Amino acid sequence: MKKLLVYIAALFMFGDLKAQSDTIPQMAHFIPGSYADFQVDNLGNIFVLTPDNQLKKYSAAGDSLGVFNDVRRYGKIAYIDVTNPLKLLLFYQEFGTIVILDRFLNNLGSLDLRQLGFYQVTCIGLAYDNNIWVYDALAGKLNKIANDGTIVSQTNDIRQFTDSVPNPILLTDQGGLVYLFDPQKGAYLFDHYGGYSKNISLKNWRHFSVINSTMLGWNGREFLKMENKMPYAEEKKGIPSYFLPATKILIMPDYLYDLKTDGIHVYKN
Repeated sequence: MKKLLVYIAALFMFGDLKAQSDTIPQMAHFIPGSYADFQVDNLGNIFVLTPDNQLKKYSAAGDSLGVFNDVRRYGKIAYIDVTNPLKLLLFYQEFGTIVILDRFLNNLGSLDLRQLGFYQVTCIGLAYDNNIWVYDALAGKLNKIANDGTIVSQTNDIRQFTDSVPNPILLTDQGGLVYLFDPQKGAYLFDHYGGYSKNISLKNWRHFSVINSTMLGWNGREFLKMENKMPYAEEKKGIPSYFLPATKILIMPDYLYDLKTDGIHVYKN
């Protein structure tokens, strides 16, 4: 709980800086380069994806720890799941493939989702029990599979329960719930057994994340926050100008990560 409060406080502390001061916060380190995306695990390790599909791992201090170079076999990496630092998931949406890596970026195996009967997977994510969630948009079903591809559980077609059919780009299992995030239609919530709960509208949100029951994001200009409880109320804080323009901003308990054209700028909270 303490880390959660620090995380949320940091989110809105940075938003207030614009009004309070023009002083740029202390930069802890800088990872130069051109990057398409990045993720940070709960140990502070930074995983960066280059435009040519190379995955690199850096320590919390910015030291290089490894490279995953198998960039030709499966196509372009659509998403990196670093929920478990010991078990990384790479999602190759174009080829319907998940590659599982260990903490040293060694390949532990892969899953061909089409061979498993999932023909239009739009997002995947690690489940709380270390299995893998897979959302198949063609069937409208949320599936949980084991590392060998065995289906652990499967929902009914969620189009039976909602008129607003999701086209999610991100899936996260957090705080006892599974969230499917659709940038156009918001967050669709399920319980740990795959039972559909509700849809929460989140207009113009980008880079959605959840800590316990708090949803966090940004829209390119403002930091955004909403609690998963009635009445739903969106909170906004302006992003200080020195963090912009940014491709992605990620705030963790100790650091803010700001992806720009020249690399990742890491600021101490």
